[in-house]
Amino acid sequence: MSYKVTIRDIQQITHDVKRFRVDKPEGYEFIPGQATEVAIDKLRWRDKKRPFTFTNLNGEPDLEFTIKIYNDHNGVTNQLNYLNIGDQLIIDDPWGTIQYNGPGVFLAGGAGVTPFISILRRLARDNSIEGNTLIFSNKTEDDIILEDEFEAMLGRHFMNVITDEPTDNYTYLDGFIDKEFLEEQIDDFDQPFYVCGPMDFNEAMLGYLKELGADPEALVFEE
Repeated sequence: MSYKVTIRDIQQITHDVKRFRVDKPEGYEFIPGQATEVAIDKLRWRDKKRPFTFTNLNGEPDLEFTIKIYNDHNGVTNQLNYLNIGDQLIIDDPWGTIQYNGPGVFLAGGAGVTPFISILRRLARDNSIEGNTLIFSNKTEDDIILEDEFEAMLGRHFMNVITDEPTDNYTYLDGFIDKEFLEEQIDDFDQPFYVCGPMDFNEAMLGYLKELGADPEALVFEE
């Protein structure tokens, strides 16, 4: 089923990420970590649906999407960049396989962190976030989405990995998340692991985790 929703607020989160808040259809509910197909309600764009994750909490009166804008091609996110408050989107019913199965390690690459935002916000609200760790890989420090909020929620259990620029800031770790990194930073592979990022990132993380002894049944990712 499809629904037309009106954009009520737009905020710039990073240099290339925006937060959109839209009307919530009556009776519409989602599970943290789920997404929906979104299209722009304008000529030539209504049939160009793309998946975006809900990033707010289910009980709130609106819906929120945190979306990375790609300006290097004339796609949906590029068009989203030019929308204004009052414009409309078309959304479908929720779907998705990234759901919380207990305390564990969240591994995110870039905008792949978005399915984790609602999950971690709900855990923080419910005072149940203890035992969870977020390891977040980005190209530069400027690319980190919601850095202050993750820091407030997770403290020392929020770890940033910067891949494309050197930094002497002790709060960031230079380099890439590889098998050696995971072995050094994680002392328990008998726990859930939540993985989301570009396809190459997901495949690499899942491969490393299996090699390190993680239970394939405990690996949560978008299928």
